[in-house]
Amino acid sequence: MQFSSKLLEQAVDEFGRLPGVGKKTALRLVLHLLKQPDGEVSRFTGSINDLKEHIRYCRTCFNIADQDTCEICSASKRDHETICVVEDTRDVMAIENTNQYQGVYHVLGGLISPMDGVGPTDLKIDALLERLRTGEVKEVILALSATMEGDTTIFYLYRKLKDFNVQISTIARGIAFGGELEYVDELTLGRSIATRVPYERNN
Repeated sequence: MQFSSKLLEQAVDEFGRLPGVGKKTALRLVLHLLKQPDGEVSRFTGSINDLKEHIRYCRTCFNIADQDTCEICSASKRDHETICVVEDTRDVMAIENTNQYQGVYHVLGGLISPMDGVGPTDLKIDALLERLRTGEVKEVILALSATMEGDTTIFYLYRKLKDFNVQISTIARGIAFGGELEYVDELTLGRSIATRVPYERNN
């Protein structure tokens, strides 16, 4: 792709670094920004700067938040005896959109994937175990994607959690194998949470 301006090329290169954004899409986005009033562009770049400078991660569940404790963890009406373990913030949003779950969450920050160099110590597993040691948690729902990495992580977590006095369950598999949670429709995901089943696996 030939560019008439080095500045244009640099901007397209930066947009092209975003997931799922190719060169043509990046160029279209940059040209769109160039047509916008200065105030609009300033608001756009300002929101990105604010995001990087001021975003926090909940000290309890590690969900993205504006404060040290997210709104879900600080809500007294939530069921704090039930923890839903998910891969990342996108999964929290997907489950919240179903309006079928009233417990709290724990965001692992990824899945165990040896091929990608991600091991158990790279995830927020120790923090989850600390939450269970309080004795307040009655159920842990393992709501991870129906992939090889998801199943590997579920099995590892089960080995870590089975000695605690908690019920361990997984979402019902109305989700096809290989499917990622964030792409599942809300009705299917909601039913999968509502009809969750105890996790059992031979060791």
